[in-house]
Amino acid sequence: MKVVSGKFRGLNLKAVPTNNTRPTSAKVKEAVFSMLSPYMVDGNALDLFAGTGSLGIEAVSRGYETAYLVDKAYKAINTIKENVEKTREEDSFVVIKSSATEALKKFEDEKIKFDLVFLDPPYRMKITEQIISDLVANDLLNDGAIIVDETDYDIDLELEQIELIKEKRYKDTKVAMYRFGG
Repeated sequence: MKVVSGKFRGLNLKAVPTNNTRPTSAKVKEAVFSMLSPYMVDGNALDLFAGTGSLGIEAVSRGYETAYLVDKAYKAINTIKENVEKTREEDSFVVIKSSATEALKKFEDEKIKFDLVFLDPPYRMKITEQIISDLVANDLLNDGAIIVDETDYDIDLELEQIELIKEKRYKDTKVAMYRFGG
């Protein structure tokens, strides 16, 4: 697993030593960032089910100022910290051991907003729609923020402020990109 592009290009990242984490494949990660390229800005990124932290690290590599990397698994947090350390830019990352719900509450309390959000929850959870609703309801998105959802099922968002921009399938993985219209 490597960083695909940007200032950390080619950096080898460690995988989480467990079968419970499903890292985003290199092909899907490259496709995600190709889809994102017209919308890239330089604000805050959030990787809410970070696993290895590779999506947030890739975002900082490509110009985002800060990536918040959230996971509730102890092994994942240790792996994320090791991967962040490899960048030699630890100040560009905030690593949080927490559930998604607790993390969103913390961000709301601290009035932190995001320009880019990666959602890649365990497929069995099927909670993407609720998380996106919470991001909007708790005012956690800057106007024009992009949400990238990686899942194995179709969701039917009925939020006025969220617009589907692109959607692609890669075998059993669906990647949908949404924009928040504030």
